[in-house]
Amino acid sequence: MTDDQVADDQVTDGSATGATPPEAPELIWLRPERTGRGPRPAHSRDSIAAAAVAIADAEGLDAVSMRRVAAALGAGTMSLYNYVPKKEQLFDLMLDAVVGEYELPASPSGDQRTDLRLLFRRQLGILRRHTWVPRLVVGRPSLGPNGLRYTEYFLACLADADLPGSAKMEALSLLNGFLCQYAEWENTAAAGGKWQTDLVSYLQRVVLSGDYPHLTQALISGGTGTPPDSDAIFDRTLQQLISAVLTPTAPDPRG
Repeated sequence: MTDDQVADDQVTDGSATGATPPEAPELIWLRPERTGRGPRPAHSRDSIAAAAVAIADAEGLDAVSMRRVAAALGAGTMSLYNYVPKKEQLFDLMLDAVVGEYELPASPSGDQRTDLRLLFRRQLGILRRHTWVPRLVVGRPSLGPNGLRYTEYFLACLADADLPGSAKMEALSLLNGFLCQYAEWENTAAAGGKWQTDLVSYLQRVVLSGDYPHLTQALISGGTGTPPDSDAIFDRTLQQLISAVLTPTAPDPRG
């Protein structure tokens, strides 16, 4: 990128004119994608997010950088900052792009449990395709246009539930937390490694020690010792959580 191009880029926000530009919003959703001035931009937020997602899918989230994304788009690194001023905002775009993969019905069926199981089953599929997503959801949750669509659908599933709005939002956080933790567990289990073998050996010693009878009973109650069915564990735990969130909590008499 030439010095003249850098100068032209700076003019768009006033930094090269000597004027003090207004403080830019930290949240990218508060920044217009286009100012309406000048020629149509060469790139869009969607194309930038798609390039970044492809890198993360192939090499992990740590491989994502403004330089790598710019190279994938055939753009100059500095010019990319005109579209996405900060790497954290790039992560926001990536997360919202992935949420856009939901294929949601026009409206819920009215069966709350069935609707929620469908929603979170689809979410697990998304997390399995994009194994880096849980890290972003936990560290930097974002609510872009696709996230709003997803949240609106979740709340529509609970429209008839005897729950206040705050409890519904807490339920969403609880279920999303479970999904992310479960996906991370699957990723770790799939990776394997010596630590897993060592963990089994360590727990065998714990059982033989006799010092932890309740833990021992829990460990041996699994029966055959065959590998657990991941999907069955997910479905069972999800149903338990759905039952929990759909049950109104009695107010604490202590206030």
